[in-house]
Amino acid sequence: MSDEQSSELNHRERATLRAVASGRAEISCSCEPDLFVDGLSCCDQATTRRLVRRGFIEAAAVGPCGELVLAVLTAAGMVALNEATSSGAVTAA
Repeated sequence: MSDEQSSELNHRERATLRAVASGRAEISCSCEPDLFVDGLSCCDQATTRRLVRRGFIEAAAVGPCGELVLAVLTAAGMVALNEATSSGAVTAA
């Protein structure tokens, strides 16, 4: 099973979802979005894009290409984060 299809979240994915859930993240309006946490560019944009493609995070508003807007968890993202947190699952990043 590929990373894209795996239902388990690795440590980095869980940390990214927690940052988004806490309201500390902005995402660029783009087909290949970039994530910024506490005003700093996220060092692992592949994780960001994987979480967006899996439908776990999205932009809170529509903006012109490249604009930064608040990143939010989707309902699926909340479920995935809650499941990962409650199960205590740990996978390598």
